[in-house]
Amino acid sequence: MTESPDIIVVGAGVFGLTSALELARRGHSVVVVDPGPIPHPLAASTDISKVVRMEYGKDVQYMEMVEQALPGFRAWNRQFGEPLYHETGVTMFTRQPMAPGQFEYESFHLLKARGHDPQRLQARELQERFPAWSEAYVDGFFHAEGGYVESGRLIAALAREARSLGIEFVEAKATRVGDGTVSLSEGDSLSGGLVLVAAGTWSHLLVPELAPMMRSTGHPVFHLEARDPDLFSPPAFGTFMADVAGTGWYGFPYNPRERVIKVANHGLGLRLHPERDARRVYPDDIESLRSFLAMAFPALADARVVYTRRCVYCDTLDEHFWIDRHPEKPRLAVATGGSGHGMKFAPVLGPLIADAIEGVANPWLERFRWRPLDAATRGEEAARHRA
Repeated sequence: MTESPDIIVVGAGVFGLTSALELARRGHSVVVVDPGPIPHPLAASTDISKVVRMEYGKDVQYMEMVEQALPGFRAWNRQFGEPLYHETGVTMFTRQPMAPGQFEYESFHLLKARGHDPQRLQARELQERFPAWSEAYVDGFFHAEGGYVESGRLIAALAREARSLGIEFVEAKATRVGDGTVSLSEGDSLSGGLVLVAAGTWSHLLVPELAPMMRSTGHPVFHLEARDPDLFSPPAFGTFMADVAGTGWYGFPYNPRERVIKVANHGLGLRLHPERDARRVYPDDIESLRSFLAMAFPALADARVVYTRRCVYCDTLDEHFWIDRHPEKPRLAVATGGSGHGMKFAPVLGPLIADAIEGVANPWLERFRWRPLDAATRGEEAARHRA
């Protein structure tokens, strides 16, 4: 291993790998520490798909960040020679007319104000264009800019790219981090100019002073068999959010590689410990899924559940990312707090994190600084269901 590298990155998920790549391109020597394999089977980044959407209610900054991320996803498709990002378009449908203050309404009007072209669909027109949807949905819009990324495969591609640039990987579990130091499970330790903790839901275990501002929450993910794949494939079906702020339900078109339809819930989830607690999907999760499918997609109402997963978020209490140097340890920095919505920003995360480490002015960083949060802090991610 490089003796005393400039940067030791702890974690090889989307925050860790994108920052490692950007820092290496800026001339830093970089070592990545991760227990492996990459993508790690328990990491939030490891999945068959993550939504890529610019819809964030009234939130201009997040929309702007995705506007700049989309060209990066398309460039990665060209660079890696395969379609990891799929621009299926995104459907945002509601069971009542869109109204001011509602996630879909505010998203639609901010898109229009920023020069995008979402297409509003109501009642019968909605079902005619997207026939898998039931008549319970009466309003909403389709936006062609957006879709999903095959997140696990993207992580694997980024790791290959990192190795090709000479970034070294240490396959071990970090047990403690300090000011420029990392202790490993085998009893070894590493030292470098700076340690960047980008360990997802394990970050607040490694940096305990973050624990009051973060929590780990598990969210059910279902992969369904499709008897009629064409009904659930683009252009007849896109990446979707179904009254998401009010119900949490979202999902994806038929995945021809995995031969499943993925449906998941973006809600409060179950509070759990990243290492000690089981990551199970429970019978009441299945019951909620069945109720949703019967109401939204009759053709999937009795679809066989092929497999399930409980995706564990690293939630900050305000649901914004945490990207900053430690205020008291100058050789320690943190990039974490994906809060269930980080992957869609992958192409802009690396430069953002590198700017934070190098002290480069970046207007996006103020929201993600080290900050005081308490139990009264409310989550602000516009699509999150909190009931």
